[in-house]
Formats: sequence, C-alpha cells, structure tokens
Amino acid sequence: MDWVMLIGAGLCEMAGVSMMAKLQKDRSMRTLALLILGFGASFILLSLAMRTLPMGTAYAVWTGIGAAGGAAMGMLLYGEPRNRARILCIALILAAAIGLKLAG
Repeated sequence: MDWVMLIGAGLCEMAGVSMMAKLQKDRSMRTLALLILGFGASFILLSLAMRTLPMGTAYAVWTGIGAAGGAAMGMLLYGEPRNRARILCIALILAAAIGLKLAG
C-alpha cells in the first residue's frame, strides 16, 4: 500500500507541475487552487509512504516520477522539444526508480 501511496504522490506532483505551467498562461484562482491541492496531496502521500519505506528510496522515486512525468507532460501538452536524447533521459529516470523498487 505504501508503494501505491508513493506512486500517487508522484502523480500529484505531476499535476502540481502541470498547474504551474498552466498558471503562467491562465492566472485564475481555480488554477492556483489546483496547484496547491496537487502539491499538498503530493506531500501528504509522500509522508504517509515514508512511514515504512526508506527515506532515500521514497524521495528518489517521488522525484523521479515528478521529473519524468513533468518532462513528458511538457512534451505532450506544452509543446516542449521532443528528441531522442530527452526521451532516453526520461527512460533512464524511470529505470532508476524501478531499480530502487527492485533493490528493496
């Protein structure tokens, strides 16, 4: 269950990052509220997951999901450059997160 919470925390982090990008274009209170909600939920879920998961592993996986997801969303939703090097780096981040899960 802690791994589910950790993945949920990473997904909420991605939502918060997405709202940061949207806030640059749309300065609405709704977008700001969603940004705060996304990051708040992310921190809460991360702290719950860290009750049993090692801090270093949990933090690395959480930031990996956020970084890889943020980069992928930037390419898919916000017109950021798509090239092999960027996609390879995202794959390496995800592979490292999976490796940490498998290592214990």
